[in-house]
Amino acid sequence: MQSFGGMPSMASNIFSAYASVAASMMLFRSMANDVVPEPVKSFFYSFFKQYFDRFFTKPTTQLTMVVDEQSGISPNEIYGAAEIYLRTKINPAADRLKANKSSKHKKIILSMEKGHEVSDNFNGFDLKWQFVLIEPDGDSRKYRSEKRYFELTFDKQNKEAVVGEYLPFVLARAKEIKEKERAVKLYTRDCPFTDDDDEGGNGGGGYWGCINLDHPVTFDKLAMEPALKNGIIEDLDRFVRRKDYYRKVGKAWKRGYLLYGPPGTGKSSLIAAMANYLKFDVYDLELSSLYSNSELRRILLCTSNKSILVIEDIDCTAQMHDRERDRDNTDSDHEDSAGTKLTLSGLLNFIDGLWSTCGDERIVVFTTNHKEKLDPALLRPGRMDMHIHMGYCTPQGFDVLAMNYLGVGDYPGLFGEIKELIGEVDVTPAEIAEHLMRNEDVDLALRGVVDLLKKKKCEVVAAAVVVVVESDGSKIGGGGDEKLEKEKKKFGRFVKRLLKFRRELREESKTKMLLM
Repeated sequence: MQSFGGMPSMASNIFSAYASVAASMMLFRSMANDVVPEPVKSFFYSFFKQYFDRFFTKPTTQLTMVVDEQSGISPNEIYGAAEIYLRTKINPAADRLKANKSSKHKKIILSMEKGHEVSDNFNGFDLKWQFVLIEPDGDSRKYRSEKRYFELTFDKQNKEAVVGEYLPFVLARAKEIKEKERAVKLYTRDCPFTDDDDEGGNGGGGYWGCINLDHPVTFDKLAMEPALKNGIIEDLDRFVRRKDYYRKVGKAWKRGYLLYGPPGTGKSSLIAAMANYLKFDVYDLELSSLYSNSELRRILLCTSNKSILVIEDIDCTAQMHDRERDRDNTDSDHEDSAGTKLTLSGLLNFIDGLWSTCGDERIVVFTTNHKEKLDPALLRPGRMDMHIHMGYCTPQGFDVLAMNYLGVGDYPGLFGEIKELIGEVDVTPAEIAEHLMRNEDVDLALRGVVDLLKKKKCEVVAAAVVVVVESDGSKIGGGGDEKLEKEKKKFGRFVKRLLKFRRELREESKTKMLLM
């Protein structure tokens, strides 16, 4: 029987042997780290891990898909879409979130923090997203930026559904959210800077600068005839949903509008309302700043899809006026100048020629105060799809203005008088809006509009009477018929009374302005 007295000696021997083995292993590990190359160590580590997992780890039914932020040197579209989509899936009971807001966003954006998990369900099966952020280890000898990626975990049997259905759904949903949140941009060649560095921006190719088009106007606020307004909205809706139709009939997916009418009738406001309604960027092109067709083509090729190209006051552009004069030049002169000057044919070629197919879902808008001055080539059927007359204010338009500026839909006495006067004189919505803004008191503001309309009516009547008097006087000649002479004097007295009344109105208006 072995004596218990030898046990301490045995334990000491075992401990000594263990210490020797441990020291040898530490020495071997240190030597291996210094001598064995990293790829060799990784190979053996992966080999033994795979062997261990195969025989000692319980098989799992879950599959984890890694969605990196970058795909090579380009951004990973799936990562960007997931980042946007998961904002709508964040658990309200989450303990930790990130909050961001830039000048491009109107609202605060909440997003996932490192390690945060979000659950989702698609077509009856569950999925789990986790945001992973690996920060640099602080090694000053190497520059390594932080690494971001999502881990998407789901049951292996749903792999095909995730790749073929769920991820495309996330991409499409993110696109909808981004379009809804994206700020409309106003591009111009005169802007020295650009605010187009977000993913939603379409860019200007270096030829355009832009700012956010933060214009509050909508179709509801436009002082237009309801039938005309609804017709424009229906035309825009029909245009944006007919991509396949345009391709089927062999036409470029674009639409042209000609807005014409006196100044102050809302042409620019209509363009802004169209941009806000469609979420289309606006490119404001000043033709007078261009010198050749090649320059025009170059900058137009840098415009984006889903945009509105605006050329205002096209009748005022000298180079566009007289196309017939260009035809009188000799062929040699035409060849010499074709690439060095801006011509109407160069513009039209981009609108509906071969170059019109360079882009989709585009709208071209021309504005003019004098439609009769335009070259007939611009008015040819099919070139500008809709000719929209922006006329003077109507009674229905006044209702919109009164609601916008004063918040009233009716006012006893004054509303009826104003609408009656509007039917008798030409007054623009801008003129009425200016007078409605002069006073916060509804009664005083409306009476200011009445004074404006009465003044215009007097001017119209006075001008008409003067024309009649001059016409009658020319018939009378020297002496003339005695009856015509009496009518002339009668008209003259009437004109004097009108002029006196107009002067009194002016003095009354000045007094009211001083009291405001």
